[in-house]
Amino acid sequence: MTTIAIHADPVDQLLEVGLKDLWYPICPSSFIKEKPVSLRRLGRKLAFWRDFDGVLHALEDRCPHRGAPLSQGVVLGDRLSCPYHGVEVRCDGVTTRVPGSPGCKLEGTRATRHFHVKEAAGAVFLYNSSEPVDEPPPLVLPEELTNDAEYGHFLCYTEWKGDYRYVLDNVMDPMHGTFLHKQSHSMAEGDSKAKFGIRATDTGFVFEKEGQRNVNFDWTEWGDTGIHWMRLEIPYPKTGGPGGNFIIVGSYTPISTGLAAVFHWRVRKLPKGWERDTWRFLYRNRLEQRHWRVLEQDRVMLEDMEPDANQHENLYQHDLGIVRLRRHLRNLAQQQIEAKQTAQA
Repeated sequence: MTTIAIHADPVDQLLEVGLKDLWYPICPSSFIKEKPVSLRRLGRKLAFWRDFDGVLHALEDRCPHRGAPLSQGVVLGDRLSCPYHGVEVRCDGVTTRVPGSPGCKLEGTRATRHFHVKEAAGAVFLYNSSEPVDEPPPLVLPEELTNDAEYGHFLCYTEWKGDYRYVLDNVMDPMHGTFLHKQSHSMAEGDSKAKFGIRATDTGFVFEKEGQRNVNFDWTEWGDTGIHWMRLEIPYPKTGGPGGNFIIVGSYTPISTGLAAVFHWRVRKLPKGWERDTWRFLYRNRLEQRHWRVLEQDRVMLEDMEPDANQHENLYQHDLGIVRLRRHLRNLAQQQIEAKQTAQA
């Protein structure tokens, strides 16, 4: 019998669990309350908890003693006490106490991987560093999520079955709005045979319909500011209330091979005051349900695609943005792999 060796693509393996040295959204802030929480993200099982001042911390969810889940332990301020044998691990990964063997070599060692976390725009963000760092780079989000004086937003969080990269492809495909979402109150117009072009920006690129603006889902922007995000606008009818176009900012995180964490912030540019209050009221009581229906159309379509669907494609001009983004991500992954090999050598 002949044995055929199958060699996995290291670039694909890295992309599957998420590129390193980037910020990623992990979950809504409301997920983490008084007790520790265990979440699988970015190829790891992570323990999150709040200390007595409400400050958020994150460790790999594995006790350095026997590998028990720290997330099932007791919060001792900036430390977690493992439920299995009481070993205490501080938020910086240092084992501070081993009750069963005081003074053993485990005490005082940084034997647990720790991660930097921040909260912003209603979500928890984690810096996925390739190696432990004392200070992470700043978390730089799009203006729509940080300029509270001019923008109002809602966080829409969900989890979709399938590879997170299919979600990226979906958002980098403005033309699907004209077909899949044609019954939507905000995406029923536009040329179904439009040509597309790619325009570079300071942080990435814009994939846009030529000669069509403010008609439908006309463009998608890809940005890299130390976190990868996507942005688009959908024109609103007058029934959508005051304000400009409906803005969506998205960021997507791998949970596992078959599950993705999907973050969409739904935004309008409105100053604080009655206009923003009016839109928020309309959104919560009338518009949110419509947007969930649109999102459900995407979810059903993507979840029903075969895992290897991207290996059987016949792409055309409308797919230039997807090709550009896939190539860019593969290049980033290759650079990280080569940098790691160089450092090891």
